Amino acid sequence: MDNTEVWKKVLTDLELNISRASYITWMRNTSLASKENGVAIVNVPSAFSKEWLENKFNKLILKFLRDACSEIKEVRYEISLSKHIPTPSIVLKKKYHTEEPAINEFQEKLLETSVDSKTNLHPRYTIESYVVGGSNQLAYAASQAVIKNPGMTYNPIFIYGGVGLGKTHLLQAIGNKIKEVQPNLNLLYISSERFTMEVINAIRDKTIDKLKDEYTKKDLLIIDDIQFISGKEKTQEEFFHIFNFLYDRNKQIIISSDRQPKALPLLEERLRSRFEGGMIADIGSPDFEMRMVILKNKAQEKKIQLEEEIFTFLAMNIQKNIRELEGALNIIQAKYSNQEEITLAQIKKSFNDLIKSPKKAISLKQIIKSVCDFYDIEDNTLLQKNRRKEVSMARQIIMYFLREELRYSYPYIGQKLGGRDHTTAIHAYKKIKKEIENDINLEEEINLIKQKIYS
Repeated sequence: MDNTEVWKKVLTDLELNISRASYITWMRNTSLASKENGVAIVNVPSAFSKEWLENKFNKLILKFLRDACSEIKEVRYEISLSKHIPTPSIVLKKKYHTEEPAINEFQEKLLETSVDSKTNLHPRYTIESYVVGGSNQLAYAASQAVIKNPGMTYNPIFIYGGVGLGKTHLLQAIGNKIKEVQPNLNLLYISSERFTMEVINAIRDKTIDKLKDEYTKKDLLIIDDIQFISGKEKTQEEFFHIFNFLYDRNKQIIISSDRQPKALPLLEERLRSRFEGGMIADIGSPDFEMRMVILKNKAQEKKIQLEEEIFTFLAMNIQKNIRELEGALNIIQAKYSNQEEITLAQIKKSFNDLIKSPKKAISLKQIIKSVCDFYDIEDNTLLQKNRRKEVSMARQIIMYFLREELRYSYPYIGQKLGGRDHTTAIHAYKKIKKEIENDINLEEEINLIKQKIYS
């Protein structure tokens, strides 16, 4: 492979393993200049980019360079004198081993210009297009409350969940809706990595007071992927002061992360305390019904017509996150855009990785039925305040499965099982999980129930 092809492969791997914000910020305008004598030279646009890639992404870049070209043993970064280095323009490839067509330069510029330069909000993310299900119901409800009364209901609101579950969509949608309802509000959406970069530049240019002044003028501040400020002492210090200033004046703060505050390593305790002082809501993996709705909505947006059996196949087999669902539709659009009819056989052939380990889609009803059948309990007794040991145990096991297998939020689990408090669901999940480790009989029972659920 030539240098362009090698770098294109590296960029594809990087996009799958780092956040979208990181990819756009640090990988744009980079290229592989040479690969000789085991040393790869990567061109970067600035000294700041060079320092960041060396310190943060060097190991990952080296790994993917070695995967593409085994003789590479070292990677070095050099600042290019060119104002623009043409980076291979790629789209997320996913695990299906099928590339999508590259976005051309015109399309890329169009995507960039559609983002509001003052707020960093993209108009495509709306609250109306956000699909709500059991895995994100609490986060959505909290967001609606914030939209109606920013700064007064939940402040801050801290939304956490894994990659590709729709956190960015929700955050941007909140911003867009508030902007629509209250157009005079001064609001900003920004990734924590971009914020870090601004702090570093301000320190270098001795303009940190000016930077803080700009942020303290905001009526709504949305920070995405806050986990990336962990370990960055100066960034945390400046963010702490900005946070306090806005919070004391009832200015709305919205934060997202890939994990809850107490699980963030190297986060200052004073920041953790501020985050935990507001509303914390998690977003889990979408259930089958939610995946079906997402697929159909995305297909309609992309003007792709598919049979119901194809939607069912994709929804049953792509269960991790929303981004993979959209990636699958992009692949279908790229491969079969010229065909009048797309068959299930073609889809199965294109996504043969999925067929090798198929998983049956399950629902809340299936889990309840399987557990009740196993313990010979009437399902209506679960919703009552029945403290019989066998009923209580069955209820806790159901809560465990709803969290473990369907990734439902704790408030949703409690609501579905007799309107119980979310702390009851948390206790049940942790209790069963711990007992499985110490009780061989219970572990065997759980495995038998799981087989029954998926059979």
